Amino acid sequence: MSGLSMPAKKRLGQHFLVDHSVIERILMALAPVAGDRLVEIGPGRGALTLPLLARHGSLCAIEFDRDLIEPLRAAAQPLGALDIISADVLRVDFTALAGTGTIRLVGNLPYNISSPILFHALDHAAAIQDMHFMLQKEVVERMAAAPGSKVYGRLSVMLQALCEVMPLFAIGPQAFRPPPKVDSAVVRLQPKPADQIGIADRALFARVVHDAFGQRRKTLRNALANVCDTEALLRAGIRPELRAEQLPVAAFIALSNSLHRKQMA
Repeated sequence: MSGLSMPAKKRLGQHFLVDHSVIERILMALAPVAGDRLVEIGPGRGALTLPLLARHGSLCAIEFDRDLIEPLRAAAQPLGALDIISADVLRVDFTALAGTGTIRLVGNLPYNISSPILFHALDHAAAIQDMHFMLQKEVVERMAAAPGSKVYGRLSVMLQALCEVMPLFAIGPQAFRPPPKVDSAVVRLQPKPADQIGIADRALFARVVHDAFGQRRKTLRNALANVCDTEALLRAGIRPELRAEQLPVAAFIALSNSLHRKQMA
């Protein structure tokens, strides 16, 4: 089952998936079951949308490019129930979309706004069962990076604090039209249950992580000067002379929780 033959728009960062073997691998990784509420971000020409709809019977898709919506709706009509939301995904309230249940997100994310989409999804993690995204391989490596890695940073900490990050497989440029100049990869994100996260104040946690990595060359004592002092770092069991990339996720959580307790005292 092939997608629509619509030209890609460079200004929207569109690279349409055309390799059927890759599409099949994504479908197998997603493995939808009856009752799942699937939401696809950026269905594009329907390369994943149409076979997924044929298997599952219903799907919600969020598409920014209005030129794609009617052709996609027409192609989907004989396959199942496709609900298309014409909107910027960053303005879509995933929690409201989930209602009293949860949703499963899937999509080939535009490379130029992939990180903002990931952070937006994190804001609604409690309403999301899991996420299967195709992204630039370099971004997936950052998402899954361990402390001490050159690519371990804000994205790594924020995602790993709230989700299990599982890189699945890499994809070459030839799987897309037009082919991007970079390799891609598919990753699964599984939001953690609230009682396993243990972050007392998520806004404070986000600020700590943001400031810690804002100036990577600085020690935590200096990078976090606007958030806490040396005593606060020591109280959380953190050596002030370390740099952000040396600190595990659990230490960032411990620091933000310690600061929260101090504020509440």
